[in-house]
Amino acid sequence: MAKKIQTIGILTSGGDAPGMNAAIRAVVRTAIANGKKVKGIKRGFDGLLDEDIVDMYDYSVSDIIQRGGTILYTARSEEFKTKEGQDKGAEICRKHGIDGLVVIGGDGSFRGGQQLARRGINTICVPGTIDLDIDCTDYTIGFDTAVNTAMEAIDKVRDTSTSHERVSIIEVMGRNAGFIALWSGIATGAEDILMAERKYDIDEEQIVEEIIKKRKIGKKHHIVINAEGIGHSYEMAERIEAATGIETRATIIGHIQRGGSPTCTDRVRGSAMGALAAELLTNGETNRVVALTKGEYTHYDIEEALSMEKDIDQFLYEMSKKLSR
Repeated sequence: MAKKIQTIGILTSGGDAPGMNAAIRAVVRTAIANGKKVKGIKRGFDGLLDEDIVDMYDYSVSDIIQRGGTILYTARSEEFKTKEGQDKGAEICRKHGIDGLVVIGGDGSFRGGQQLARRGINTICVPGTIDLDIDCTDYTIGFDTAVNTAMEAIDKVRDTSTSHERVSIIEVMGRNAGFIALWSGIATGAEDILMAERKYDIDEEQIVEEIIKKRKIGKKHHIVINAEGIGHSYEMAERIEAATGIETRATIIGHIQRGGSPTCTDRVRGSAMGALAAELLTNGETNRVVALTKGEYTHYDIEEALSMEKDIDQFLYEMSKKLSR
């Protein structure tokens, strides 16, 4: 028989992502509607170990759906990576009456949730990461806002790049995943998109040849989107300028991609994922990851989810190369 959940805890862990607050709001209000108590755990697993835990009510999550970041704050915890830290975390959950837990974050956060589930705390994970690098789901909270922020920034850099007839190397976030680079590169008509997943396709000499060739036929700018997993944008700009004789600037967009008011997509889907997580806990489920797959909200076993490997969409990648001609 499924264990009856009385009190649901919620935490956000790892990097913040726009839409996390929408998910928090949905967990709190869905759980309360189902007759459950809710406790917020501040600063992720680190806050759990410090017992930074507060009661949450309907009004606790008023006026937050439009806010970026996370009202519960977030952190990474070295102590929680140890067996002793994980044992302590489970005991603290029991001490505070938390028998169900929602963890919002990326794959590292999922591993933390997995350890608590193994220790008897019913745990549901919600994918909150701008990187879109969780294989079991087609969507992760924050990606849509982050990629739109990157797109808008690249459009602005293109304007000044054209005015000065420059080459621009624009580095976007994503850790070792190239989804922000690919999507923002296609959306802005970038001439080149460099990603760690296709690092063996990168030919700087060919990029240089294309820049020179296009300059000869009158093209006044050249945009190279460089994923964080490749990096070294300033050095790349120096090499390209030396090889082409054309002024080349590097721009690292940075953490503005993590912030800002979430898009409608991140608010609605974040809400749906948070609500589903609360429903799953109400029904006694544990060790699950909420996902959006082929247009349907669903869930997977954490072990299965963590064993999957995600690659970029090959069709989009090949299309981007043809469209950049």
